[in-house]
Amino acid sequence: MIEVGQPAPDFTLPRDGGESVTLSELKGKTVVLYFYPRDDTSGCTKEAIAFTEEAAAFDAAGAVVYGVSKDTVAKHEKFRDKHSLGVPLLSDADSDVCERYGTWVEKSMYGKTYMGIERATFLIDSDGIVREIWRKVKVPGHAEAVLAAVKAL
Repeated sequence: MIEVGQPAPDFTLPRDGGESVTLSELKGKTVVLYFYPRDDTSGCTKEAIAFTEEAAAFDAAGAVVYGVSKDTVAKHEKFRDKHSLGVPLLSDADSDVCERYGTWVEKSMYGKTYMGIERATFLIDSDGIVREIWRKVKVPGHAEAVLAAVKAL
């Protein structure tokens, strides 16, 4: 399990638009990495829209924001276009990155247990060190709280 003060695990993931993102290539920038369960569900849509609404403020603060889920790039593009999202979405189809960040967890709904992504956000500084972690995120006010933490770095 990753903890504050540790180096963020490096990765390369495909993103909407056909490119790939490699964390280590973002050194020198503050990175916000938010993990979410699935494209186009109510909570995930609200979270993506909230980060999109704050995108200019994150940019002004020198931060880049990426959403991560197991959905395919094609699903991400459909989700992005449907809701006019301005935050790049990364596809972790094999859940390797989710596992390394400790967000691939056992969940329970209606008495059934299953594996899924825990909604979590990681604030990574310009040196690649995890500076803050939010687990079991509640969407309302979350993007604003992350932005405040970015500005406080």
